[in-house]
Amino acid sequence: MRRAKVTINNEKLRTSSDILRALAHPLRMKILAFIDQHETINVNKIYNTLKLEQSITSQHLRVLRLAGLVDTEREGKFIHYRVDYKKIANTLKAIENFHNNDED
Repeated sequence: MRRAKVTINNEKLRTSSDILRALAHPLRMKILAFIDQHETINVNKIYNTLKLEQSITSQHLRVLRLAGLVDTEREGKFIHYRVDYKKIANTLKAIENFHNNDED
């Protein structure tokens, strides 16, 4: 059996882990799906419509933002969120590639 050389870029591994962790939480997926239904939406609309506590919503949005899955834009006192579709597409492609390679 041939051994493969294992080298991992720790920064890329940490970033990938953050993205997958962000997507693995059901409430974050619900929030992400809600944002996806709108071009852009403010945090107040998110927590009021989904009937969530403001602090919980903000914590989950922070995880999504740090993972690069949503972008923000401040307009006065409101912060508006939108999905980063390129990041989502790249993530889904990586997951699919991982599973395709697993089948070989």
